[in-house]
Amino acid sequence: MNFLLPALLSIQIMAILVTTDPNESTTRLFDFTKDSDIKNWRIVNDDVMGGISTSSFGLSDSGHGIFMGKVSTDNNGGFASVRYTMKKFKCENLKTIKIRLKGDGKDYQFRIKNKSADYYSYITTFSTSGEWEVIEMNLEDFYPSFRGRKLDQPNFNKSSMEQVSFLIANKKNESFKLEIDKIELL
Repeated sequence: MNFLLPALLSIQIMAILVTTDPNESTTRLFDFTKDSDIKNWRIVNDDVMGGISTSSFGLSDSGHGIFMGKVSTDNNGGFASVRYTMKKFKCENLKTIKIRLKGDGKDYQFRIKNKSADYYSYITTFSTSGEWEVIEMNLEDFYPSFRGRKLDQPNFNKSSMEQVSFLIANKKNESFKLEIDKIELL
């Protein structure tokens, strides 16, 4: 019987990314720990269009995702982002995104994509308090946007998603730091 224990532990560790809590109707999209595999989190800054903003993404000693850097409006820049691309995730019966995080008092965008290859994202903005807090956002409130312009299309009403991201673009030069504990859907 003891030979099953390592296999069961391995299965439990792999289930961190997308799991459903049987006591709640909550699905974890990502739960950061000291051992989290963050290779599918990717930085995309304004340098893709000539800007000079910089950012990084990693894990803190306590096991939280850390997105930090400096936004510069020089060279027509002004944004920094980190994106997580995943296999198609069904969200048809889920209505709310819930994120436990600690910001720095600044505003951020949370973005979702139905398909990672889509040229536009569905976005909403949230403010941070500088303390650990839980941010809840209704999926139906995410509106389609491309390069800062709202598109003339319906808000998010899809049954799946393949990408989520955090973006800071407050139209000013600033340093930022966002700690992320977990991202869930209800």
